[in-house]
Amino acid sequence: MSGSISRRKFNLLALSSLAAPALIKARAFAAETITVLNWQGYGTDEEWALKAFAEKTGITVKHEYFNAESEMVTKVKTNPGAYDVVLVNSARVRQLGADYLSPIDPAKIPNNSSIPASLSMHPNFVINGKPYGNVWLWGMTGLAAREGKAKQGDSFALLADPAFTNRVAMNDDPIIAVGIGALMSGQDINAPKDLKLVGEKLKSMKKNIRLLWQSEDEWNKAFAADQFDLAIYWSGSATRSRRNFKLPVDFIVAKEGAIAWVDTLTIPTSSTKAEAAYKFINYMIDPDFYYEWATKVGAPASANPAAMAKLPADDLNKLIHKQEYLQQMQIMGTLSDETRQSFVDLWEETKAFYAK
Repeated sequence: MSGSISRRKFNLLALSSLAAPALIKARAFAAETITVLNWQGYGTDEEWALKAFAEKTGITVKHEYFNAESEMVTKVKTNPGAYDVVLVNSARVRQLGADYLSPIDPAKIPNNSSIPASLSMHPNFVINGKPYGNVWLWGMTGLAAREGKAKQGDSFALLADPAFTNRVAMNDDPIIAVGIGALMSGQDINAPKDLKLVGEKLKSMKKNIRLLWQSEDEWNKAFAADQFDLAIYWSGSATRSRRNFKLPVDFIVAKEGAIAWVDTLTIPTSSTKAEAAYKFINYMIDPDFYYEWATKVGAPASANPAAMAKLPADDLNKLIHKQEYLQQMQIMGTLSDETRQSFVDLWEETKAFYAK
């Protein structure tokens, strides 16, 4: 090429000169690094998102991971100052409480504006009138049926219907199992008063139980092999089963409802970088971030109605996770050790009954 400057080089030089002040400003702000504690591969550690967030704010985000919610609780309690943002399920917020979590200031999270107070101020994560977790994602555990085998609004009673003899798959999880039994008997999923009745409802399914499943992969393989037609399943998993694996499954919200869960983003009391943490939380519930995550990677339902509205009209996630469901469902809450053990004991007793 000649020694004259090309248009491409001119444009690049012009852009770099314009960007220089912003770059200097970003570098001045970039000394800050926050640490997030979460499940691995659960939204907050998407590389493209962290890059975009750093470019926008100058804040670097590092991660630590947990493999069980009990591990998360232990990490928060035993590592003061280590984390700035922690993913905490609504069932665990009150367990950590004000000793370990800071109250959330909604004014510092502009993207909260479209989240209804009935959700953002749900009793599961409100202590003394203040929210200690910022609602982020949600989902349901309910009925899933092979196409044409059930319809929206059907009852959990189908699980014991002779039409599904040896064609039901149940989630092998004591909290979920007892929750389903509680819904079937019209009780509180977090504090059923009549566990005997819960057990009777669960045991009524005996002739229909074909599989007790533990993982999404196990569920998908068994369903594809035509081992069952009706199941207890997770709403987000049903979306992936249909979209990614082309399985003919419908997620059914029963007339009794479903078991709802909500994941929150929290700020530990020991964090010294709360302002940066607020910026990251606000970014995580931004509709633009959620659209990219949900459509290109796959994500649970956002608690932000504005984010869900951004999805295409025919998006399975959008079709399954309707905001009004959250107003109708019981949300998983904190269980005492005694209550949790009673659920485990009842489920073990029920499984032994199935095996007879």
